[in-house]
This record gives sequence, C-alpha cells and structure tokens, in this order.
Amino acid sequence: MDISFKTDEGRFNYRVCAIMTYNGNILTMRDDHSPSRYLPGGRVQMGETAEEALVREIREELAVTPEIIRPLWLNQAFFTEEVLNVRFHELYVYFLTDISKTDLLSKGERFTLSEGEHVNEFEWLKFE
Repeated sequence: MDISFKTDEGRFNYRVCAIMTYNGNILTMRDDHSPSRYLPGGRVQMGETAEEALVREIREELAVTPEIIRPLWLNQAFFTEEVLNVRFHELYVYFLTDISKTDLLSKGERFTLSEGEHVNEFEWLKFE
C-alpha cells in the first residue's frame, strides 16, 4: 500500500526520486497523465525504506537497477493539479544514483517505455 492518502483538503504523497546524471545531463520523465516533466521515482509503500522504494520504482519504470550513492535532500511540495483540481502536499527524498553498470545510456537521448498501461517518455536534459 502506497503512503498516499486523501483528506478534505487534498492529497498527501510520500515519494522518492532518482538523480541520474550523465555528461552534464539529468534524466527526466513525463507520463501520459502529466503535463510536466519530473524525476524518475515514485511513492513509498508502507513498511518499505526510501531506498527500497527507489530501487523498486526505477526497476518498474526503466527496467534497470540503480546503485544508490547517497540521499541528497528532502523536499516538500505544495501544488494544485489543475486537470484533477486536487491540492497536493508531497514529501520527497532525492537520491544521487550511479547508473554506470546499467544499459540505460544505450536507450538514447529520448526514449519511451511502457509501465503496465502507462507510457513514460524519458529525456536527458542539460543542467542549464
């Protein structure tokens, strides 16, 4: 069960994100339900560590197993998803990861992968 719940005021999510870098680029994604780009990762499940959740989510989304180097920062986000008309309060833990022992770079600068019924678009973007 994801640590995500609704209240009368909106929705809370506990999420993890991977910082995957290569040659001055960072890997971003967008799914078929989101108008914005974001970092790969997802919700933490009850009883799961943030590190376990990150590895599970990256395997689901990218079919690779990243090596976690260290946590980078903790962030809170407050926003309204206009399409759903729902207010969100999200807590994120960001992890620096090493992808050098995966085949992720062979997928190209832009690529699309399916995760069940969802289609995820990935793109390496320049830091600047």
